[in-house]
Amino acid sequence: MVVSLDFLSLPLLAGAALVFVSVLAGVFSARIGFSFLLIFLVVGILAGVDGPGGLAFDDFRLSFWVGNVALAVILLDGGLRTQMSTFRTGLRPSLLLATLGVLLSTGITGAAAHWLLDLSWPLALLVGAIVGSTDAAAVFSLLKSSGVQLNERVAATLEIESGMNDPMAVYLTLTFIAMALAMGEHGGEALGVSEVLLSLLRQLGWGSLMGLGCGWAMAELVKRLGRGEDGGGGVRALLVVSGGLSVFAFTTWIDGSGFLAVYLMGVVIGNRARRQVRASLSAMDGYAWLSQAGMFLLLGLLVTPSEMVKSLWPAIGVSLVLMFVARPLSVWLCLKPLHFSGREIAFISWMGLRGAVPIVLAVFPVMAGVEGAHIYFNVAFVVVLTSLVLQGSTIAWSARRLNVVLPDLDDTEHARLVFGDFVLAAPTPMGDLCVFYGLELPCEPDTSVGQWLADTLQRPPVEGDTAHLGKAEISVRAIEGNAILQVGIRMT
Repeated sequence: MVVSLDFLSLPLLAGAALVFVSVLAGVFSARIGFSFLLIFLVVGILAGVDGPGGLAFDDFRLSFWVGNVALAVILLDGGLRTQMSTFRTGLRPSLLLATLGVLLSTGITGAAAHWLLDLSWPLALLVGAIVGSTDAAAVFSLLKSSGVQLNERVAATLEIESGMNDPMAVYLTLTFIAMALAMGEHGGEALGVSEVLLSLLRQLGWGSLMGLGCGWAMAELVKRLGRGEDGGGGVRALLVVSGGLSVFAFTTWIDGSGFLAVYLMGVVIGNRARRQVRASLSAMDGYAWLSQAGMFLLLGLLVTPSEMVKSLWPAIGVSLVLMFVARPLSVWLCLKPLHFSGREIAFISWMGLRGAVPIVLAVFPVMAGVEGAHIYFNVAFVVVLTSLVLQGSTIAWSARRLNVVLPDLDDTEHARLVFGDFVLAAPTPMGDLCVFYGLELPCEPDTSVGQWLADTLQRPPVEGDTAHLGKAEISVRAIEGNAILQVGIRMT
């Protein structure tokens, strides 16, 4: 009797070929501004039941499992690369965007879904919750590949927000699913306010506790292992990934936020044992890309375009409301009180990238048996496609257009455009500066120009920040911590 290995070879051939084609196509598409993630989705769609590949795939449970594991790896990798110093400028705005911002986006997008998709309020708000958060995979990947260096405040806010807003999105999604089931045929008791709040506190509390505690323990373990003994850091990367997935799974099991836990764990390890994990970052990058490829390909395979077309125009309407109304309004309300500039608010609004997270969250109602659940999956997929096409392909252009890019100091022309024509030491007295340039003195003469600029900004300064003094524009050219070291000046 001959044993056939077709059950192994054929799926392996199909999977490997899809990844190969996706990566090859992504290399060429990236040169014209399209993201790898978009290519993975498109290849998955083309390989699916309505495409030339004709593969019939509808295993939502497998896709849900793969999606969660992949997101955990991506968040861990992002946390490892997040420097604690970025929390100086990014923590407060990120926390606001990850909580209040997600709530506002959910409410506004839910109102659009109620009108455009003719859904009841709980079901419409479920749509808003599914697409309400930015996606870590998309943000980390596209910021890295955009080729631009954003100012610290903008980059830190985007990265930390995308790593911390998944718990709120998951919590809101599960809450509205429970409300939908309670109102539907399944019966059940309606959720009380105390139960909802307790669930949120449990998610955030266990997620924070497990992430910080296990991150500290893993960092101490990695430090005791020394540096470089495993050759290229591959063994250490495997140790960190397996530990991160264990923490993700255990935290989820005890009703905490596994996404928050694994991100915070990565942040703690990356900062407490930075020298020890540096050699493993290249291997971690490979794990993250493999996770993104597998996740987006599977999610693309799940889509049936012939079914998606039925709700295409209302779904596009929901996506446009999210991009041009819900996200900008929520960002403005969260960041304006923190004295972000109009250009920074506009760019962060436009960078509300949606990726795998909305599609994975859209699997929740399918698995829970919510009536008409496939419409959520179709809407989420349209939102992700439009976000990657419109927002993902214009990152570099919009960053330069809104002047949130830091120049290479060797590029003299660009450096002068951002920092001004002349360089001054921050301790220079304002009295001397104003006399020399013929400016009106706005403060005490012995106040340093660095102190005046920091007081005028009313926020932690970053390189590239500017303030106007009469006909002069004063910019932050170099900082150390919260202290301004050098300023630039340009006469307008």
